[in-house]
Amino acid sequence: MRSHLLNDTTAEQYRRSVIQGVERVAAKLATTDRPFTGVAVDALSPRIDEIDLDQPLHDTAAVLDELEDVYLRDAVYFHHPRYLAHLNCPVVIPAVLGEAVLSAVNSSLDTWDQSAGGTLIERKLIDWTCARIGLGPAADGVFTSGGTQSNLQALLLAREEAKAENFADLRVFASEVSHFSVQKSAKLLGLGPDAVVSVPVDHDKRMQTVALARELERCTKDGLVPMAVVATGGTTDFGSIDPLPEIAGLCEQYGVWMHVDAAYGCGLLASLKYRDRINGIERADSVTVDYHKSFFQPVSSSAVLVRDAATLRHATYHAEYLNPRRTVQERIPNQVDKSLQTTRRFDALKLWMTLRVMGADGIGELFDEVCDLAAEGWKLLAADPRFDVVVEPSLSTLVFRYIPAAVTDPAETDRANLYARKALFASGDAVVAGTKVGGRHYLKFTLLNPETTTADIAAVLDLIAGHAEQYLGESLDRAS
Repeated sequence: MRSHLLNDTTAEQYRRSVIQGVERVAAKLATTDRPFTGVAVDALSPRIDEIDLDQPLHDTAAVLDELEDVYLRDAVYFHHPRYLAHLNCPVVIPAVLGEAVLSAVNSSLDTWDQSAGGTLIERKLIDWTCARIGLGPAADGVFTSGGTQSNLQALLLAREEAKAENFADLRVFASEVSHFSVQKSAKLLGLGPDAVVSVPVDHDKRMQTVALARELERCTKDGLVPMAVVATGGTTDFGSIDPLPEIAGLCEQYGVWMHVDAAYGCGLLASLKYRDRINGIERADSVTVDYHKSFFQPVSSSAVLVRDAATLRHATYHAEYLNPRRTVQERIPNQVDKSLQTTRRFDALKLWMTLRVMGADGIGELFDEVCDLAAEGWKLLAADPRFDVVVEPSLSTLVFRYIPAAVTDPAETDRANLYARKALFASGDAVVAGTKVGGRHYLKFTLLNPETTTADIAAVLDLIAGHAEQYLGESLDRAS
């Protein structure tokens, strides 16, 4: 079995095996004509259940044949222009190359003696991102597994900086359309069940600063401690960007930690056209960025950044076998001193390869394209009487609802939209997401593929309308 270990004696076998896998994936990408096959759980599960993991095939080609049957054939392909559902981007080739390199070398980014140059590359990228945000010379941060972990760490730092005697007195303020990880983080951090205060949004789904000011004032009058305000730089549902400058002013007035969840909107940091949409982010105490959403990176690639590097001490623990205290005096850069994770992949290499091959402007051009596409899609929806569109996009998300021509019970319209999404997914012709607005079911396009065109959007809208009309027609037949 030693022949399967990657080392100097097996380098040629490694090369052949990886080439076989790459050729399979390349062939699949080249011939994929729709984002999904429409396979159902009940059809796919038996094929995987019948595989005996205690009986290996002992042959790479045979395993790849099996993988084609249980995964590659029925995978959801984000690179296809009619994948329009969640915050999944197509990935750029330099980043995929970086993924191959980091997996083979397998550096762990917790300590210098496991990563060396990897540590310095990650630190350079953190400094680059902090500069793009404008956090100042004392800024720092660390790569994370994703936006949920970044938000958790930011709120951990905010909790410790609040210096409250009783965690039950702490309050976190976030808009009613903020990411669910805010509530999850509050629970993990031992805050009370009422810790997260939901702040209303305006018609553009942006946090109402008047309401935030009112809640902050109420909090202090009640003897509670405002721990943090979480402003969103691109909500998951709407791509809406909270009024960051006004929120920053309130945070300064009340002495509250300001966190900006820019997991989605961080692409604006590289934008050549729309950077001003995220102005005010430079005044944050901490920022979440997900490169794997709007920098076209493979999962996972995220970071949490802070204005004051000293606050990262709240995540620091020392172990004699790993990062003893003396290494601080010796100025040995151990990234575990900043991270919630210990063993951690060298995900930063993917972004490094992307910037060195494409440059930040190349990333920005791609993100600008999807923002432009969303603006065109909004025009299509606004002019189409079959649909109700919620807000004009700030980023690349469109939320809308099919509206029947004939007067229909709203609950029946809900069911028609749910049916249309399910039927579209089952057909494999396109993949769209769904959400609720005002208690009603809506559909959602998350446009992160520059290869998607307005013609694709128009075609998918026709498919949605067709499925909804089919449902309503069958519903009338059943009722008659």
